[in-house]
Amino acid sequence: MDTVTQKGYAKINLGLDVLRKRQDGYHELRMIMQTVDIFDTVTITKTDEEGRIELTGGCTGLPLDEHNLIYKAARIMAEAYHLPGGMRIHLDKTIPMAAGMAGGSADAAATFLAINRLYELHLSKEELAKYGVKVGADVPYCIVGGTCLAEGIGEILTPLKQMNDIPVVIVKPAFDVSTGYVYGNLHADELKNHPDIDAQIAAIEASDYKKAASLMGNVLQNVTIAAYPELDSIKEQLRSLGSFGSMMSGSGPSVFGLFEEKSKAEEAAHKMQILWPDAFVCATKLISNCED
Repeated sequence: MDTVTQKGYAKINLGLDVLRKRQDGYHELRMIMQTVDIFDTVTITKTDEEGRIELTGGCTGLPLDEHNLIYKAARIMAEAYHLPGGMRIHLDKTIPMAAGMAGGSADAAATFLAINRLYELHLSKEELAKYGVKVGADVPYCIVGGTCLAEGIGEILTPLKQMNDIPVVIVKPAFDVSTGYVYGNLHADELKNHPDIDAQIAAIEASDYKKAASLMGNVLQNVTIAAYPELDSIKEQLRSLGSFGSMMSGSGPSVFGLFEEKSKAEEAAHKMQILWPDAFVCATKLISNCED
């Protein structure tokens, strides 16, 4: 086998709480993460150029050098396992960039999974996740996928009952938000309202998704929506179109809404596109289906 192709799936946050800022500068988190079925595709081909990693594809504004998380993931694995020759890696990008959907982390996760297959390393997802955290806090989750509680800086993962095939409308405004800006302007010690992550987990385990949605909360909204108040308007628009739960994902600016029926989600996305052209429908995805 000289070439493999691996999908890297996006995520949304069903709950995101920041407990404190750690002495190392990272933030202690408690999050409920959910895979959705929009993905980038990473194709890796073995080459004879010893030690060379060549990265192609992507989209405008995405670095194709050592600053890319794909490159970093490939370099870590090449050095850890003394992989022979080199690699040519091509990225087909679909997940919106700087959207709060872990697109870069999904690409890195796909790289770890692809190299594991290509070189027949036979590493478990848990073993790969230990390398993933060296690249980014969301990478371990993107390797594992599905419905998970993520703690620590995001690397401590506890699988939850899987929320499969729930229609989701995602709206990505035509501006980017810096994750560094959001966390840099978040004062964790001053937060007064925290989402009830434990109650939300209980609702998910009981398959009561409407209750779980009613408990959704994201403390990063305090910073991002203050800077971009139109995000609050998007949340309200999605609710008015039938969403039973709407929230910003990650540090934003993407906003998502959960729907009971795909037809209602498609109708809502069509109406949202009048004001927000980058609105689309996807669905939550089972962990077992994140292998391909």
